[in-house]
Amino acid sequence: MAAPIDFYFDFSSPYGYLASERIEAVGARYGRAVTWRPFLLGAIFKIVGTAPLLDYPMKGDYSKRDMLRSARHLGIPFRMPSAFPTASLSAARIFYWLADTRPELAKPFASAIYRRYFVDDQPIEPAEHAIEIAVSLGLERNAIAAALQDPAVKARLKTEVDAGIARGVFGSPFVFVDGEPFWGADRFDQIERWLETGGW
Repeated sequence: MAAPIDFYFDFSSPYGYLASERIEAVGARYGRAVTWRPFLLGAIFKIVGTAPLLDYPMKGDYSKRDMLRSARHLGIPFRMPSAFPTASLSAARIFYWLADTRPELAKPFASAIYRRYFVDDQPIEPAEHAIEIAVSLGLERNAIAAALQDPAVKARLKTEVDAGIARGVFGSPFVFVDGEPFWGADRFDQIERWLETGGW
């Protein structure tokens, strides 16, 4: 059976959100499962010495325009959040807790978090906002709050972040197809061609 597509993203990433709205359909077209792997861009920034896109003169203004234009081009609902960027630690921890305990809810949770932030312009941090999304999926509030403080859940996220860094993940979205890395929401044409042909 063909290996899953690995999809790395940060919940605060606009381009990660745009990719999240497309990646499952791409996987389905080529008979591939998709493994979602949220990580923390802040950890990457410390290693490579970068910052959020909007912090850069000129590049930040262009990026805001490009995010809106890209969403319109793809037909994906999008609003630039009033508070941007944001922390995403709680959402990432809850995702991995769900992946390990209620895997059928992990991707719906991730999509709901993304849409809350990039469609509804509502906060996903502090933790109670991410908890609220999980509760809306039928989960018990106290269990989620406990999971956020569980050392094993914290370690799970750290392990995933470290593993992503070890693979060379430096931005969001970052996709691996059979070990081949693709960075950016604008690489989907190449991703699909790679899946179709097996590479070049």
